[in-house]
Amino acid sequence: MKHPRLALPLIATIALTLAACASAPPSPARAQDGALVGANGMTLYTFDKDSAGKSACNGPCAANWPPLMAAADAKAGGDWSVITRDDGSRQWAYKSKPLYYWTKDQKPGDRTGDGFNKVWHLATP
Repeated sequence: MKHPRLALPLIATIALTLAACASAPPSPARAQDGALVGANGMTLYTFDKDSAGKSACNGPCAANWPPLMAAADAKAGGDWSVITRDDGSRQWAYKSKPLYYWTKDQKPGDRTGDGFNKVWHLATP
């Protein structure tokens, strides 16, 4: 090797970058066709009546708009945060907006909740 002193810092940088990527928590949703979808491929929505980091959709509302639930050990990162709901359960939020499914969406790709009552909208990346 012509410049061994240059190779060592480069190798160290690559190793640290790979380690950081390996330890990053997985996202609870992914972007698909301009909207966020859960691991099951179902469309996710936001609710205008929510405030940053706080869900206003509880009880019968949550029965129709099930929250994207977060496990007890879920870790926030980047644009993703975990909020505590009124019942003590945990829910994922994207850019501080809690995320929900819509029970009337029947299959992945359905977006029937977008614009519902003018307060429900596609969650977008």
